[in-house]
Amino acid sequence: MNSKKITVSVLVVAVLVFFFLGMNAYQKRVQNSQAEKVNQVVRESSSQPVGQSPIQAENRLVRFHSPVFGPRSAPVTIVEFFDPACETCRAFYPIVKDILKQYPNDVRLVIRYAPFHAGSDQVVKLLEAAKLQDKYLPVLESVLDDQPQWADHGKPNLDLAYSAAQEAGLDIVKAQADAKSPAIEAVLNQDIEDLTALEVTKTPTFFVNGRGLPSFGDQQLKALVAEEVAKARK
Repeated sequence: MNSKKITVSVLVVAVLVFFFLGMNAYQKRVQNSQAEKVNQVVRESSSQPVGQSPIQAENRLVRFHSPVFGPRSAPVTIVEFFDPACETCRAFYPIVKDILKQYPNDVRLVIRYAPFHAGSDQVVKLLEAAKLQDKYLPVLESVLDDQPQWADHGKPNLDLAYSAAQEAGLDIVKAQADAKSPAIEAVLNQDIEDLTALEVTKTPTFFVNGRGLPSFGDQQLKALVAEEVAKARK
C-alpha cells in the first residue's frame, strides 16, 4: 500500500514538473517572439532624423496620437498596453505614477490601448474624446477609481463609466458625440493593429525603451526602469 502511494506521489510530482517546464518553455517562446517583434520596431526606427527622440518617431510601440505623461525629452520611455476594464492595470496605475515621480526628468509613460474586455473599446473612445476637452487625466483617474462598479467582464455597466467621467468634469454629451468620430475610431484600430503585430496578449504589458519585462510584477518593472535610467545617466 505504501509502495503504491509512493509511486502515485512520484508520478504526480513528475507530471507537475513537466507541466511547469512546459509552461516556462512556452512563456520563453512567447517572450522571444515578442522581443524579436520589438527589435524589428527598433530597427525600423533607427533611420529617424538626427536629434529626433524615439517618441517623435512613429512606430508600433509609439504613435503620434498616443497619450504621454512626463517630459517628452525623457531618455526612458515606458510603453503600457492598457485596458481600462483590467483590474491589474488599475492596480499598476499608482505604481507607474510613483515611478514617474521618482524619475521626473528621466521617464515618460506612453499609453497604448488593448481593449480585451467587453465594453473597453467604448471607454477607450470616451478617454480619447476627453482629450478634446483637455480632461484626459482626470477622466482616466475617475474611470479607474470607479472601475469595480462598472467593469463587469461579462456585462459592463457603461452608464456608470460615463457617470464617472462626468464627475471628473467631462461634458458627457459632447464627449459621446466626439467618441463616434472616424478619427477616434482610427486611433483604436491602430492600437489594436499594433498590439496584434507585437503579439501583446494580456494587460498590462510593459515595454521599457523597447525591452519587454522578462517576468511580470511591480518589482520587475521598477528594476527594468532603474536599469535604463542608470544607463541613460552615464
